[in-house]
Amino acid sequence: MRLALGWALLGSLPLGLWGSLGSAALANTIQLSVLPLLDAPTANCPTRLIAHETALPYTEGGYATNGMIKLRDIATNIQLSQTDRFSATWVGTLRPEYRNCQASGAMLTIDGEDFEGHSYIRVQLANGQVRAILDMTGMGDPNGFTTVITFRGLREGNPRWTWGGTD
Repeated sequence: MRLALGWALLGSLPLGLWGSLGSAALANTIQLSVLPLLDAPTANCPTRLIAHETALPYTEGGYATNGMIKLRDIATNIQLSQTDRFSATWVGTLRPEYRNCQASGAMLTIDGEDFEGHSYIRVQLANGQVRAILDMTGMGDPNGFTTVITFRGLREGNPRWTWGGTD
């Protein structure tokens, strides 16, 4: 059974991750919607954005997940602009073909299965910029603690992160 099948939330931790905590990691493909603003002028917007997350091998006492969102195809000059204990925000300049897009998006599917949980990855496209937001607010681990972001950065022009919690 694929890792993403049967995604449900146990204290906001996808059950699909539990099966992989002690085994080889498989990447999940996360499709994010891009929904234009109702009152914005018609503009060229990407139809979807793609992120990937991979559960790391289990370590005693906790779990961790590496992730990234592909933004360099739609933006340049991407930088980590804001971070706190609960979230990280990356901002980039939209490429000319998307410069007038006014939209937002959230997690839509994981490996082709509808996602109905708390969208902890969100995007905003406005004023010539794209913002990718990783937000652990309200994401609990099995012991009732908020999951934590342990790495925030960039690689190959795309936002990268690691988040995790206790078991």
